Amino acid sequence: MKLFRGHTAIELPSEDSGGDEFAVQRREMIEKQLRRRGVVDRAVLGAMAAVRREEFVPKEFRERAYEDAPLPIGEGQTISQPYIVAAMTAALDLTGKERVLEIGTGCGYQAAILSRLAKIVFTVESRSELASSAAARLDRVGFRNVHVHCGDGTLGLAELAPFDAILVAAAAPSVPEPLRAQLAVGGRLILPVGDADHQQLLRMERHGDGFTTRTLEACRFVPLIGYHGWKEPPA
Repeated sequence: MKLFRGHTAIELPSEDSGGDEFAVQRREMIEKQLRRRGVVDRAVLGAMAAVRREEFVPKEFRERAYEDAPLPIGEGQTISQPYIVAAMTAALDLTGKERVLEIGTGCGYQAAILSRLAKIVFTVESRSELASSAAARLDRVGFRNVHVHCGDGTLGLAELAPFDAILVAAAAPSVPEPLRAQLAVGGRLILPVGDADHQQLLRMERHGDGFTTRTLEACRFVPLIGYHGWKEPPA
């Protein structure tokens, strides 16, 4: 497991700062894509307003950064649509004290959002190029409580467990057992489960040795590849 340099979130420019060409689009995203769909957690909305999504998409998609859709980021991966990022984050019920594990770093956007709401974020990406570019981007933008690792995300990070919250940003055929085991008592796990065409977003909470599971909504994610995920992308 390769560790890239760690990244305490610093105060970023507000959405009304001069020179922020995306400020209007960011406000519209908050109102039309998030509030109207039921995401009302003030802390989550604040994080979504503060993190500049345009910094996390390829240059050719910069003008589309606030579309209500996922966008390609290379390596066959995508940055999730703003709503699903906000909805998954809200479902974790973060208070600012948590140690969070994210599986599927991608471009680093979800990790950046989590970092503003948690004490520390560990994120795992299986593709070395994406992991290194995400680490560099998070460092450049100013997030220093995010630590990017490269490896098999389905194995989690046993050496750093337990985690108060785990977010999986790719769809698994079932819940990876190592992630269950690495969840702290009282911890929350959010992940999509299903095949290439039919997936459900699940929320699990640990109570001692048991778990309660709730289905949140239908979703569509890229497959989670790894020992406890898909061995190869489903057809």
